[in-house]
Amino acid sequence: MGNEALAFLGAGIGAGIAAIGAGIGIGNAVSSATEAIARQPQASGDIRGLTLIAAGLVEGTAIIALVVCLSLAFK
Repeated sequence: MGNEALAFLGAGIGAGIAAIGAGIGIGNAVSSATEAIARQPQASGDIRGLTLIAAGLVEGTAIIALVVCLSLAFK
């Protein structure tokens, strides 16, 4: 295997790990939000908004990780 093939392999593994981490993070956030809404239905609007912000931040880190992995693979 050449260096280029190893770079693509590393980029794929890195992007995959970032996607798995983002999925776990968003799953935990939504699980906690669902539990909080079940306990306090009157605060569902605030909880939903904060959950969407948190999910966006988690997804943003996954996108940044993907960009970094691709930039390292294609340098």
